[in-house]
Amino acid sequence: MRARIALPAVTLCAVTALPAQAATDSHIEGRLPSGATYLMDVPAAWNGTVLLYSHGYRAAGWPNPAQNAPSSQTRDELLADGYALIGSSYATNGWAVTDAVPDQLATLDLFTTRFGTARRTLAWGTSYGGLVTTTLAERHTDRFDGSLAMCGLVQGGVANWNSTLDPVFALKALLAPGDSIPLTGFADQAAAQSAASALTAKVTAAQQTDEGRARIALAAALHNIPGYNDAAQSKPGPTDWDAQQANQYAAVTGLLQLPAFSWRQEAERRAGGNPSWNTGVDYTALLHRSPVYKEVTELYKKAGLSLRADLTALNRAPRISADPAAVRWMRDTSVFKGRLTDPQLNIHTTGDALIPVQAESAYRRAAAAAGTGRLLAQAYVDGPGHCTFTPGEILAALHTLEHRLATGRWDTSADALNNRARQEEPTPEPRYVTYRPTPYPRPYDLAHPGDARP
Repeated sequence: MRARIALPAVTLCAVTALPAQAATDSHIEGRLPSGATYLMDVPAAWNGTVLLYSHGYRAAGWPNPAQNAPSSQTRDELLADGYALIGSSYATNGWAVTDAVPDQLATLDLFTTRFGTARRTLAWGTSYGGLVTTTLAERHTDRFDGSLAMCGLVQGGVANWNSTLDPVFALKALLAPGDSIPLTGFADQAAAQSAASALTAKVTAAQQTDEGRARIALAAALHNIPGYNDAAQSKPGPTDWDAQQANQYAAVTGLLQLPAFSWRQEAERRAGGNPSWNTGVDYTALLHRSPVYKEVTELYKKAGLSLRADLTALNRAPRISADPAAVRWMRDTSVFKGRLTDPQLNIHTTGDALIPVQAESAYRRAAAAAGTGRLLAQAYVDGPGHCTFTPGEILAALHTLEHRLATGRWDTSADALNNRARQEEPTPEPRYVTYRPTPYPRPYDLAHPGDARP
């Protein structure tokens, strides 16, 4: 049964009965003045907690529906437990933080108008939604009691684009040194896609030789791409360098097809230029700090190549400078101070190739410098892929954040998280582990004044 209701500044708003729930449960869909759509699910026996969900990156042309939970199973379990779930689509696709933040706050305002002030309000999100969630947590602290960023882009925008530049710079310098393949400053999507295709062809050809595979592994190491990064892959042994490289190659080609070129062009358009650089970067030092450094050295030995010679060539290759105005835009919209007022829990898979797990080190660094490290907890799931958490693992993280709010102390041991996950979902076996990621390759935050200069 459908009935229209009127809410402030809302169109296309409808209340419907949720399937298999009491008729008084509310399912509300509508459109904000910005053009973003929103979605609210509120059970009749609402427990007083509302969860504002921020979804991940959606490229231009992709479907962009409103979303209020990471998955339908997670949504259904939370509704059954009495949580209210809300979220918006954001008015635009792409690097949309300047739309996402006001649209999410407007959705929360509408919820409060319709249902009253929540006893507890939590921000949560996945992937790019982790950046939106952390922006909400840092810049709108009065609106939230805590936050949960899952597989989040918590290194911030400048660090992300710098780290995305490094592997493609290495691929071009080592595999196509004489080719005029642009890596930044694309006029439009067609130009970005043309550059991506040109460099992908070079990488595809290089993968056929020992020399090429070693160089692709070097590029992957600069982005900390793990040797097991997709559940569809076979898990290599700890010294099976060839299998690890083959898995990295798959991730590198994915990086070329979307984030490094197409998504970059969209972000550059918003920023008004290129917000990343590699001037002054010592790639020898960067490689030595990578957790996959050993693999690179072994593949270079097998190929009979001089790693020192390639690093010298890489360090001597013409560098890319940032556009200062674009850096300022990215810094003002998408870089963190680490200044938390309320508790935040971050969770990440160890085998993430899109947003490598070292992103967590970057935000830990910022929070420590800002003096709010005690409010931040981080936990890790031992598994391949990006945002490949089970519903049980997600719910365990949420309840761990709630435990912190209720008791004033973190209980984020792997055993505690796995026990909570089993209570929510006995199978599959939860995968939280004791883990500490290596430092992020090139961190950039507002808590470290030296980061502010390209």
